[in-house]
Amino acid sequence: MSTQMRAVLMTGAPATGKSTVGRLVARALRAALLDQDVVTGPLVEAMGADLDGPSGAALRRARYESIVATAEDCLSVGVAAVLVAPFTTERSSAAALRAIASRFAAVEATTTLVWLTAPAEVLVQRMLDRGASRDRGKLTDPDTYFASALLAPPTVPHVAVDATVDPETQLDNILASLP
Repeated sequence: MSTQMRAVLMTGAPATGKSTVGRLVARALRAALLDQDVVTGPLVEAMGADLDGPSGAALRRARYESIVATAEDCLSVGVAAVLVAPFTTERSSAAALRAIASRFAAVEATTTLVWLTAPAEVLVQRMLDRGASRDRGKLTDPDTYFASALLAPPTVPHVAVDATVDPETQLDNILASLP
């Protein structure tokens, strides 16, 4: 693993362990951890915003801009960044991922997209175990929820990581894959 400045984008379906493994990656890289739920969640909650409502697309853009711009600032002063978010658009659109990677390249950082993957039945059990309010809607009809493209792998270059193995093994696999 080189000392090159880097941004690591942690993506995957809900309950794959993005936050848990992202924290491990950030610690190993001595990087800033920018978890979308932590950075923007309190503001979204205070606004009473409905992420699935009519203003959902604009809110999504603002939430992602918040963590990407913060990462860009970190990278510009020599601090690596680990961004934790679903990155649904970026994992299916080369242009969207390229837009972020270009911003990070402008401050001389590489970008790696990490895809955490696990079967739907594992994710449902994890959601039941964590009991988070954000999962209630997903658990009303998990078969339909997970039948969407949610579990489809990214169509852009990425590092695939089996989220059913222990987090330390996931960390080792991620670190070994970084440029």
